Amino acid sequence: MLTSTQEPIERAAVQRMQAYIAANLKEPITLQSLSLAAGYSPFHAARLFKEHTGRTPFDYIRALRLSQAALTLRGGSDSVLTVALEFVFSSHAGFTRAFTRQFGLPPSEYRRKGGAQHLFMPRLVLAHPHQTQEGEHKMTEEKTVRIIFVQVVERPARKLLLKRGIKAEDYYAYCQEVGCEIWDVLCGIEEALYEPVGLWLPAHLVPAGTSRYVQGVELPLDYGGAVPQGCELIALPPCKMMVFQGEPYDDAVFEDAIQEVWRHIDGFDPSLYGYRWAPEAAPRFQLAPMGYRG
Repeated sequence: MLTSTQEPIERAAVQRMQAYIAANLKEPITLQSLSLAAGYSPFHAARLFKEHTGRTPFDYIRALRLSQAALTLRGGSDSVLTVALEFVFSSHAGFTRAFTRQFGLPPSEYRRKGGAQHLFMPRLVLAHPHQTQEGEHKMTEEKTVRIIFVQVVERPARKLLLKRGIKAEDYYAYCQEVGCEIWDVLCGIEEALYEPVGLWLPAHLVPAGTSRYVQGVELPLDYGGAVPQGCELIALPPCKMMVFQGEPYDDAVFEDAIQEVWRHIDGFDPSLYGYRWAPEAAPRFQLAPMGYRG
């Protein structure tokens, strides 16, 4: 069993392996190179990786390569063989077999249908010692390791049905300006792609005299339904989003749980995984916090 001091160190080793994989996805990756990134023996590195991600390193690498290859096929015109070689598959046949196992149809058919199902979205391993507040933050004597799951998801071009406030920068100010009834309205939109969200809009989506924080729900690009009174529809371009999710928590301490996730986000460096923040490209979302899911 891991001690509270060992686990963050070993999670950091898994984080380094995930960062190495992300940076070298189109290059050959060996267990030896992963072990060097982790700072452990090949056997121990592989054991830690599976323990914390649920997959062996090479299952993880294959699933991630196939998902990135699927996105390349869906959005480009390169031949299947070119894409296979780009993602370190040695032959068209081997790539097609692996692709079909993961997606249920061969690459050429996947491209024609524009599928997006079964994409592998890795959860990035992080470790964070939980802090308590007694006048100021200080570590508890018995450190509790809290896990924040991180994954990258793709959002297609879509519409956003939203209701704006006046000056609100956060949920509480928004509720004072707009009220809470809008949430029930948003939850009743049957065509919604995902659940309603609170969101902070980039500057180019904030008309003068309106709030940066709004509440809304994402809809298909061809949505032609009714727009509730006081709401509006805007278009959102396709984008990649990084999703942070904390562990389940007791509803009595939901504010502490939310703040813990925000601290992770504020200190997170996406460049470790080959990304960079683009705050003016798309809104920043916050799903409704629910204790049972984090």
